[in-house]
Amino acid sequence: MNIAEKETALVRLGEYLAGNSPEWEEVKERAYSANGWFIPAFLNNALENICQYFLEPTALKQWLAAYPAVANERTPRKVGIVSAGNIPLVGFHDWLCGFISGHQVKLKLSSKDDILLKHILQKMEEWYPEIAGQTEVLDILKDCEAYIATGSNNSARYFNFYFAKYPHIIRHNRTSAAILTGHETPQELEALADDVMLYFGLGCRNVTKIFVPEGFNFQPLLEALNKYEYLMDFHKYKNNYDYQLALLLLNNSPYITNGSILLHDSPSLFSPLSVLHYSYYTDQQALAAELGQDEVLQCLVGKDFTPFGQAQQPSLSDYADGVDTMAFLLGL
Repeated sequence: MNIAEKETALVRLGEYLAGNSPEWEEVKERAYSANGWFIPAFLNNALENICQYFLEPTALKQWLAAYPAVANERTPRKVGIVSAGNIPLVGFHDWLCGFISGHQVKLKLSSKDDILLKHILQKMEEWYPEIAGQTEVLDILKDCEAYIATGSNNSARYFNFYFAKYPHIIRHNRTSAAILTGHETPQELEALADDVMLYFGLGCRNVTKIFVPEGFNFQPLLEALNKYEYLMDFHKYKNNYDYQLALLLLNNSPYITNGSILLHDSPSLFSPLSVLHYSYYTDQQALAAELGQDEVLQCLVGKDFTPFGQAQQPSLSDYADGVDTMAFLLGL
């Protein structure tokens, strides 16, 4: 397939993912049954973002225009991709880059998210038999010429050891933060609630830490976070909340809560599930400069940064860890 044909195929895929055919609905139900964190609301949100920001015709065309070399013929390389499974279809963007660049993709999916993308690949091969075999889903990656691997800091050490002699992108634990001024509107705080709570807070683009000025009034934020109080109906989330609350009580640690999320004063950017960390600041510019140098920060949300509510709406050019995946693949 040439690049124009690939664009057409991806637009068709977007239309399929945005639809509600019985076959696709059954696949989504199976994904939720296999992973209780993939509740329908969050699964549909992930799909809407993929359709709107990755597979929309104009977005695709503008993204590809930044890579003129994508239309050139190249020797396909065997590229191994190790995907995470923290949020639905988190590995879709890596696969998309591999498909567009024309390489032979060897895909190792997380056991937590191995249903959705498998089905997508089956549909693509059903529609376009000529691409059959360009992507293989494997349990073990061997004999690849380059690797893209996403995982925890611990798994990244193993990836670096095994893949060191090959061209590679190794991704570590990352998270996101927000800087508040205390003058946010109710609408902005409600949008921030999405940044914090979507996908139960499991994504690297989820805000797990907020920075607030001295004297900050937390009540409006707590009211905005009530938007997601229904998450307490899911035992996986409620168990985490109860456990974290017990730890805070046992340690006599001060906390604030609306009954469905715990706000805790902590220096760490990373917070446990069901907890949002906060710290006070005095100089916003100095704080922003410091955070900009922190390599664990994926996204910074605020009035002068990524807009509230858009942390979980990355575009095609918002590459994980800030490493241009397409440039890497086109350079092999």
